[in-house]
Amino acid sequence: MTEPAAPVLTVIRAHKRFGAVNALQDVSLEAYQGEVLALLSDNGAGKSTLIKCISGIHALDEGEILIDGEHVALHSAAAARQAGIETVYQDLALFDNLTPAQNFFCGREIGFPKWLPLGLRVLDSRAMERQAEEVIERLRVRLPRKDATVALMSGGQRQAIAVARATVFARKVVILDEPTAALGLRESRKVLDLIVQLKAEGNAVILITHNMEHVIELADRAVVLRQGRKVGQLKPRRDNQQHMVAMIVGAEG
Repeated sequence: MTEPAAPVLTVIRAHKRFGAVNALQDVSLEAYQGEVLALLSDNGAGKSTLIKCISGIHALDEGEILIDGEHVALHSAAAARQAGIETVYQDLALFDNLTPAQNFFCGREIGFPKWLPLGLRVLDSRAMERQAEEVIERLRVRLPRKDATVALMSGGQRQAIAVARATVFARKVVILDEPTAALGLRESRKVLDLIVQLKAEGNAVILITHNMEHVIELADRAVVLRQGRKVGQLKPRRDNQQHMVAMIVGAEG
């Protein structure tokens, strides 16, 4: 019998407090290579705090985070990226006056010679453009022109650029926070197809969304939080959609 795959990401008994508020209480979860894990909750129920802890924005008060079974200290966003975790937030954090390639490598520029400190290297623009183009082609992202600035792109194209940028550097986990929020049907479809591609390439994808149709279509598993606690885990299906919603709002029983 084949042994089940080990999780890429493991969160063990996570606790996080902000003053008297218990934002997370004893939350555990796992994310596996090549799966989409939906993280569901009502507003203010802990999912944003949890992804910020995984992304290195907040430090856990108690609990552990493991990557490939090894404990990691995610004391900053840079530490999380170093561990192979990339997060795409709702605001996308793109520079409108830069091209996709420039956005991809902003703060992580490629330069030469490599034995010099980064600030003294000569920027290798061709290498950065080549890598960016490879990722954009691999993920089937359609753009008006490769040298167009992000300001000239649609909402869906901007979202695709942000997701593609994460895949350049993510070696373990990609976290997507409401990736189709404020997008029309056609642009949302392109982003959903991109998530399918990320999964097919073996990434562990954590999806935060309020759109239950997208959860049912994409997610292999769903973890539900309520009032800072994990209240359930299930495989999303159309016939248990009402049960998922009831878990989120606390109306099951």
